[in-house]
Amino acid sequence: MGTNMGFPRNLAATSGAWSVRHRRVAIFGWLVFVVAAYTFGGMVGQRNLTDAQMGNGQSGQGTSVYEKAFPFHSSEEVLVQGRGSAAPSEAVFTAAVSDLVARLRSLKTVADIQSPLPVVGAVVSPALRSADGRSLLVSFEVAGDSNQAQNNVEGPLAATAATAAAHPQLRVEEFGSASANKALIKAYDGDFNRAEHSSLPITLLILLIAFGSLVAAGVPLLLGFTAVIGALGLIKPISHLYPVAQGQIEPVVLLVGLAVGVDYSMFYLRRKLEERHAGSSGETALARAAATSGRAVLISGLTVMTAMAGMLLAGNAVFISLGLGTMLVVAVAIVGSVTVLPAVMARLGDRIEWGRVPFIAKRRTQGTSPMWSWLVARVLRRPVLSMTLAIGLLLALAAPALAMRTVDPGVVGLPPNLPIMQTYDRIEAAFPGAPMSALVVVSAKDVTSPDVGAGVAAMDRAILSRTGQMGGPVVEAISRDHTVAIVTVSLAGSGTNTKSTSALAVLRNQVIPAAIGRASGTHVYVTGMTAASVDFNGTMKHHLPLVFIFVLGLAFLLLLLSFRSVVIPLVTIALNLLSVGAAYGVMVLVFQFGFLRSLIGAQDVGGVIDWIPLFLLVVLFGLSMDYHVLILSRIREGHERGLPTSQAVAEGITTTAGVITSAAFVMVAVFAIFATLSEIDFKQLGVALASAVLIDATLVRVVLLPSVMTVLGRWNWYLPHWLAFLARPRPVPVATEVPKAKIAA
Repeated sequence: MGTNMGFPRNLAATSGAWSVRHRRVAIFGWLVFVVAAYTFGGMVGQRNLTDAQMGNGQSGQGTSVYEKAFPFHSSEEVLVQGRGSAAPSEAVFTAAVSDLVARLRSLKTVADIQSPLPVVGAVVSPALRSADGRSLLVSFEVAGDSNQAQNNVEGPLAATAATAAAHPQLRVEEFGSASANKALIKAYDGDFNRAEHSSLPITLLILLIAFGSLVAAGVPLLLGFTAVIGALGLIKPISHLYPVAQGQIEPVVLLVGLAVGVDYSMFYLRRKLEERHAGSSGETALARAAATSGRAVLISGLTVMTAMAGMLLAGNAVFISLGLGTMLVVAVAIVGSVTVLPAVMARLGDRIEWGRVPFIAKRRTQGTSPMWSWLVARVLRRPVLSMTLAIGLLLALAAPALAMRTVDPGVVGLPPNLPIMQTYDRIEAAFPGAPMSALVVVSAKDVTSPDVGAGVAAMDRAILSRTGQMGGPVVEAISRDHTVAIVTVSLAGSGTNTKSTSALAVLRNQVIPAAIGRASGTHVYVTGMTAASVDFNGTMKHHLPLVFIFVLGLAFLLLLLSFRSVVIPLVTIALNLLSVGAAYGVMVLVFQFGFLRSLIGAQDVGGVIDWIPLFLLVVLFGLSMDYHVLILSRIREGHERGLPTSQAVAEGITTTAGVITSAAFVMVAVFAIFATLSEIDFKQLGVALASAVLIDATLVRVVLLPSVMTVLGRWNWYLPHWLAFLARPRPVPVATEVPKAKIAA
């Protein structure tokens, strides 16, 4: 596979030629890289983002100040409840609460224990007894930030379990921020393992149908899986430079990495088999695949990475970590596709079609699919009508997105089947109507000074006077060094509805400035669930235009340089935005309007989770490039051979429709698995991604793209005179056979 075979010299062709000549080095080097990356990653461990680091604006700053000033700040509650309808005797309650408090007091990671009963080691708080007398709460604080608290809460959980075992006549269960996070991460891990184990056999089955042989089906799957393993290993040392979102980074890397890794190797391998079945020698077929589909993989991968890089500009640490993870796994998949994949194909030769499934394999050697040829022919027969109908359908699907409501589901978004959520429901039932709390963090050189103290007192009075918006009981606490004071205040509403956000605005913009604004050297922050949601949405609103311009602008430049046309990038961007809009609409229909929501077992959280729309814009825009670049590369090959636009379009679509459909089914299958997981975030992601890819690979790429390009005709390849320096000096030459003697040499 040399460079003198009449193929264009490009990076993919050069890389493929090197890999074929040094196939053992390429294959062994890839295996060493994957094993070394995963092993080293396991040794150094992963550093995760804390709640403070994930915050935005004032709430993020307030959480950071609060966590530093108060080492014990993760609130936990233990429900002590009688079984049955009758209230237990006071002696039964006292024995259980005394036992629990004694166990908690022995733990160094626990402080500020409060109990409704007068027991040794706890502050008495009568409000912790339910109205019917059947339930009590014992509250306390756990040390450490959000990550450390997950480990520190193991002691209290063990104490709760031991108390429950010692008092079987009572229900003794724990719920809190640390224990809920711990249970959620465990559920994340279980979901990740289930998604991993489910996606591999399903992907293999689809690839077997696509290629008709077991070996050819296994190669893309192995490349995609090893790319994910290598990327997961690399993320861990990188996380020590920039922490990642625990429980989210692994599933997202699996989701994106398996999809693009399988797709890229499918494109490459399918082109090699196509050339081989057309009569080319194995060496020539591999050379043409490297120079054409290999180049398309590079362009597609760079465009996907460009889109993913948009998350780095989102202004939120979670997005930055997801952006780094997705860019990394796409980069690893690209490297594997243009290095180890050609080496494996050269090493296997025609044995790559071993394990043939007779009926399927026979169909795969017959060239273009009759079904797709029939469909494309009818689309191109009436391109204006096809274009109009396709755009109308996409706009209809996107229309519900105009009513999209983004929400922070909070505790409501936790999987309802988790045992800890059943505890939460019992606490809510026993202590109903508890309003959402906001935390006012006051930072000064000395918060006990007269002017600061007077300001805090004035704020307390103003809060209590704002009945209907906020109120008490107002709880104050001062740090040991007297530099931070916190005031806990209850806000009206559910936490993220209009009542809550209006109350927060009054607290921030009226109450606090009037009460503490005059105290010099004082900084005041409001944090909590409502504040975090408002600040996050504000950050997204501020950064969204920047992300939008960056992703679309760089994609335009990459496609301009790749296809030497200003029309192709504009058409690409327009079609991709239609796909994204349709995905938004489907997500609103399912999760906000409730259409088929119960079918996937998703709870109603009131709308679309607030971080998903921006993430979807970036990911969907990037992934849709896979199909688009592959199709356009084939269309351009026909155009540069002198074919009329309509014929070049028809040839490009029909020759790629089979692999596009197979690749789409792989993505849809992987994404659909995520829709079956327990966490609502993954359900929404899975539905949106699966529906978007299905729409994109069928309606957009097989109907809308060919009809638009046919209508545009020669304008597809328009390049202004002032950009003439980008034009290719000569067309891509057609591959010719090379004498076998020269190949052997």
